[in-house]
Amino acid sequence: MDPTATGRITVDAPPERVYALISDLDSLSGLSEETVRCKVLVGSSTATVGTRFRGSNKRGFRRWSTVSTVTDAVPGREFSFNVTSLGIPVSRWSYSIAPADSGCVVTESTWDRRPRWFLAMAYVATGVADRVAVNTQNIARTLERLKAKAEA
Repeated sequence: MDPTATGRITVDAPPERVYALISDLDSLSGLSEETVRCKVLVGSSTATVGTRFRGSNKRGFRRWSTVSTVTDAVPGREFSFNVTSLGIPVSRWSYSIAPADSGCVVTESTWDRRPRWFLAMAYVATGVADRVAVNTQNIARTLERLKAKAEA
């Protein structure tokens, strides 16, 4: 299935450095548009497959939390996790890293996994009616922050 939102950026830094920023949950929450904190529930802050973490999120005055489980953690290549809320599948997020002439190309993608009946509750919690458009904008901002941090 194709992602519901995706973005790509070229970063003038080695893939390993970029991966280290993405897979460190403290760093990842600093790059994200809506996630303000990640608290490890099982595992360590440098995530590996099976690491579970609670994401504290905010948008304007709204605040909500999710629980994520890391599904892919291949240093220098891929970092992915599945997100749930109240045990309900919400989304899948993935960062793919490919070597390039000058550093690497990072692709961030998400798949909306929410059941239809959950959409109204999600709207009340987040205030977002068009999650595809918002995630597309958020991905662009996240990738710009990642680029700036990796190239600094």
